[in-house]
Amino acid sequence: MSVINSKCVAQLLFVVLLATLSGCSSYRPAPKVFHEATIQPYRVDSGDRLRVTVFEQATLSNSYTIDQAGYIAFPLIGQVAARGSTLPELESSIAQKLRQGFLRDPDVTIEIDRYRSIFLMGEVGQPGQYAYVAGMTVQNAIAVAGGFTSRANQRYVDITRKINGEIFTGRVPFSDPIMAGDTIYVRERLF
Repeated sequence: MSVINSKCVAQLLFVVLLATLSGCSSYRPAPKVFHEATIQPYRVDSGDRLRVTVFEQATLSNSYTIDQAGYIAFPLIGQVAARGSTLPELESSIAQKLRQGFLRDPDVTIEIDRYRSIFLMGEVGQPGQYAYVAGMTVQNAIAVAGGFTSRANQRYVDITRKINGEIFTGRVPFSDPIMAGDTIYVRERLF
């Protein structure tokens, strides 16, 4: 009987080992486009607040937040599609619409007033939504969220990022830069 029990225990250990290894094989490093996005010009999206200045037009110069649909409501010209645009592209779009019967030669400049939030989940002191600051790294974001818990894997994190309308997830080291809108997940260490 003890031979049968030891065979069952050995088979059970084998199944557990196989399940653990198969879990490791599902790991995906960050795709090339994932890293390239951090060096591309910033593209605005829902939640970003923009400071729009129209030269010598105080009534049009203001801060505008991009809504969930990806638009800003701008005086005189109405809804302006913003999602996925760079700041120069959006400046050009607003100036072009203002030229259509409102202003002769509008000079529009746009700056980021407040970036969309980042989200930290998993093994951090205080998971939640936090303000993004330009130039932030994974390590900075984790520090803002209260640091690691005692069970945290302190080598890599998983980041979910929207790039050109597509959602990508990749595993990166703590020194990697993050982007506004990223979701950072700190996994629990195995041992």
